[in-house]
Amino acid sequence: MEKIVKVKDVLIGEGAPKICVPMVGETLEQLKEEAAYLRTLDLDIVEWRVDFFEHVEDLEQVKAALKEIRTMLGNIPLVFTFRSAREGGEKEISAASYVELNRTVAETGQVDIIDVELFNEEADVKTLVEAAHQHKVYVIISNHDFQKTPPKEEIVSRLRKAQELGGDLPKIAVMPTNTADVLTLLDATRTMAEEHADRPIITMSMAGKGVVSRLTGELFGSALTFGAAKKASAPGQIPVTELREILTVLHHHS
Repeated sequence: MEKIVKVKDVLIGEGAPKICVPMVGETLEQLKEEAAYLRTLDLDIVEWRVDFFEHVEDLEQVKAALKEIRTMLGNIPLVFTFRSAREGGEKEISAASYVELNRTVAETGQVDIIDVELFNEEADVKTLVEAAHQHKVYVIISNHDFQKTPPKEEIVSRLRKAQELGGDLPKIAVMPTNTADVLTLLDATRTMAEEHADRPIITMSMAGKGVVSRLTGELFGSALTFGAAKKASAPGQIPVTELREILTVLHHHS
């Protein structure tokens, strides 16, 4: 991985994996409390999981909430993510609404990164990548499988596709059914990072079995890991304080 993605003062793709913590508040009040709490934690990046937000389908309310969150987070980089129900999120919206939501938010200039799911229509993915890049916003192109771990070739193929479509940070999260699946994810990560990636990638094996994959990114090639503040947004997320300690130990001995 030669290319580093610099988001505000955070260098993704250099040194220990950076820690991203999701905000999962349903109301503006909850989000403000969460933002205030996150300011006190040792994290690198915050992700607003807007699919949890009760007014997600009202663009004006999304923009108003975003403005408050952005102000409260100060210089912490912010990822904007609407995670669809089919990929483990809270809600499903139409393709047109999804594009409009992400485009509108990218245009505000108040987020640093948007998350676009790989399995949308390719034309929609390209539209969003272009809109984001026009406004100097980076793009995570993501894919999640909560049922299983696809074969190694398929994992690598999806990450390469995300890279080809212009994703600055290709991302995949898969569910292990056994420990061999965790090794498959780690090996796919290594192959992608060593042989195909010209940018940082983000990978993880979820749930309890997959926890090791959230810790060994520096060794195998995943540049960002997700930690939980109070409520995890996906199975297997480790509390931030523990996560930082472990990543630091691994970094010093690598």
